[in-house]
Amino acid sequence: MTTPPRIDLNSDLGEGAGPDAELMPLITSANIACGAHAGDTATMEATVALARRHGVAVGAHPGFADPAHFGRVEQTLPADKLRQLVHDQIAALGRLGPLRHVKPHGALYNLAARDPAAAAAVADAVWAADPGLTLFALAGSELVRAGRARGLRVAEEVFADRTYQRDGGLTPRSRPEALITDEAVAVAQVLRMVHAGVVRATDGTEVAVTADTVCLHGDGPRALALARRLRAALEQAGVEVRTFGA
Repeated sequence: MTTPPRIDLNSDLGEGAGPDAELMPLITSANIACGAHAGDTATMEATVALARRHGVAVGAHPGFADPAHFGRVEQTLPADKLRQLVHDQIAALGRLGPLRHVKPHGALYNLAARDPAAAAAVADAVWAADPGLTLFALAGSELVRAGRARGLRVAEEVFADRTYQRDGGLTPRSRPEALITDEAVAVAQVLRMVHAGVVRATDGTEVAVTADTVCLHGDGPRALALARRLRAALEQAGVEVRTFGA
């Protein structure tokens, strides 16, 4: 008997930018901002409580300490400072209860995806915080390799509402084609990644990907509508939606 495909649905929450309460019942993993790029203690507490109420896995979403730019401007930090930055944010959220995973945010995520040294620093920070945590990382990236080399469980992440380049990286947000705004196109992209393990890059190249978890950005104007449509489409297509590793 063939095992049906399964996928985790995650969303970046606690950032003060999206309909967290409405999104939470539709996802299986919540990446909660830890006070650096967004969030504060009260927001973290409320978002964790919301996730627990809906049985959603709680994870830390550390980013560069730059709320003015929402953590989307890359910073150059020595490895020890980068490790400390990530570790401190995991610890801040961890004080509110057990965590299941860690997913870097924004510019930190993209840096760790392509830069081996940054990837190693992030993986080291996660391991030091709790070696039982799962690391969410861009599929096929340096962070996937660093996490596994460090002995962490890694969930390879794909995106519903972002376009891809031929090297498997995400199209930079500075480019007009970076975001997918058509819900039907976004849903079709996810279904193909889950079922066939490929995504079409902006130049037409077919790129192989592993899809363990799908990111649904919570801060877009149509985030909730896309989440509802994608969840329904996955279930209709026979894909089991469940927390990664559960």
